[in-house]
Amino acid sequence: MKIFVVNSGSSSLKYQLLDMDSGVVMTTGLVERIGDAMGKVSQKSWPGTEREAEVEREVAFPDHRAAMHTVVELVTGADTGVIASSAEIDAIGHRVVQGGETLFKSTLIDDDVVEKIRENCHLSPLHNPANLVGIEVARELFAGVPQVAVFDTEFHQTMPAEAFMYPIPYELYEELKIRRYGFHGTSHRYVAQQAAAMLGKAEDDVNLVTLHLGNGCSMAAVRGGKCIDTSMGLTPLAGVMMGTRSGDIDPAILPFLMKEKGLSMDEVDSILNKQSGLKGICGMNDMRDIHAAAEKGDKKAALAVDMFVYRIKKYIGAYYAVTGPLDALVFTAGIGENDEIVRARVCANLEHLGISIDPARNAGRKKVATAVQADGSKVAILVIPTNEELAIAKATLSVLK
Repeated sequence: MKIFVVNSGSSSLKYQLLDMDSGVVMTTGLVERIGDAMGKVSQKSWPGTEREAEVEREVAFPDHRAAMHTVVELVTGADTGVIASSAEIDAIGHRVVQGGETLFKSTLIDDDVVEKIRENCHLSPLHNPANLVGIEVARELFAGVPQVAVFDTEFHQTMPAEAFMYPIPYELYEELKIRRYGFHGTSHRYVAQQAAAMLGKAEDDVNLVTLHLGNGCSMAAVRGGKCIDTSMGLTPLAGVMMGTRSGDIDPAILPFLMKEKGLSMDEVDSILNKQSGLKGICGMNDMRDIHAAAEKGDKKAALAVDMFVYRIKKYIGAYYAVTGPLDALVFTAGIGENDEIVRARVCANLEHLGISIDPARNAGRKKVATAVQADGSKVAILVIPTNEELAIAKATLSVLK
C-alpha cells in the first residue's frame, strides 16, 4: 500500500510517498515559491534506490497545478522516480488546516467534502484555500485514486464546551462559529500516541502536556489520551509566543493601535501575525540566531528568550491544573526537538510540580524519541520528533479500511 501525502500551502507544496507495508518513506520533497518569477523544487529519495537520490532544481511554477505536474514527473521519472507510474499510488492523504464543526474527523474526499472545506475557508483564509487547491489538482491528476482529508483541528474536537467557547455573546458562536478550534492537531496526536507507548501505557490512560514548539507554537492538555484544551484558538494567532506571531495579548490593543497609529485592521493583523513574537522583540525569529545574539550580550535577544520561556511555563501550570496527575511533558517540532536551552529553561524551577530535567540527558538535538527527566522526577519529560506525514498516512489508511 503506497500512500502519497500532500501538504499544500499558499505558495508551497510538501509531499511524501510512503510504503505502508514496509514503513519506508520512499521519497520526500518540497516545492517553494509557487506563483513567483522563479521557484524551487527539491526531492530526496529513500536510501538504496537506483534512481537519483537527491534532486534540486530552480523552475518557475505559475500555480499549484504546474507544481503538482512537476512533482508527479519527479516521483515517476526515469532518473528521479521511485515508482514506475502514478498508477502505483494507492491513496492520497491531504493535510487540511480547518475542518470547522462540519468536518471533525479524517474523511474520504468527495464533492460534498470539497464544498464543506470551501465553506470553512472564512475560518482559515490563509490555509484552507491553498489546501483546497492541492485537493482539486490531485483529484484531476489522480482520477479514481481514493483521497482523504486529514484535519489539523481533528485532535482538538474532544475539548469540552467550557474550553472551546469564548465569553462573547452566544449568538456570535451560533451565527459565525467563533470558538477555539486549535491547530497542529496531527502533531499533537502523533506525539501523544508515541508518549503512551514510551510510558508503557494505553493511549486512553495518559495525562500529558504536549508542546509543539517551532516557528509556530501550540500546546495541548491531554487527559485520558484526549485533548481537553489547546493554546491556539479560532486562528493560529492565539496562545504562546511564536516566531512572528504575538500569541495571547490584550484584545483592546487592536483598536488602540488603529486609533493611535491610524492603522487599518489588515495592517494590525499583519503586525500581530508577521511582525510580532520573537521577531517583534529582537528582530529575529530563528531561535539559533537569537541564542547566538544573546550570548554576545544582545539584551533584546535575551528578553525574547525570557518571554518565550515564561509564557510556556504559564501554560504548563494552567494545563497541569486541568489534566490532573501528569504523566509527562512532551516536547516536539523544530525548537522542541533541537533546542536544549529552551527545554532546560522551560523545566527549570518546576521541581515543586514533580518536574525535574537531567542536564546530561537533555543535551543536544534529539533525532529519536528520548526521555530526558532526572532520576526521581515524578513527571516524565519526553522529546519526541513529530512525523505529521506518517500520521496523515496512517489516518488515510484507517479511513480506507
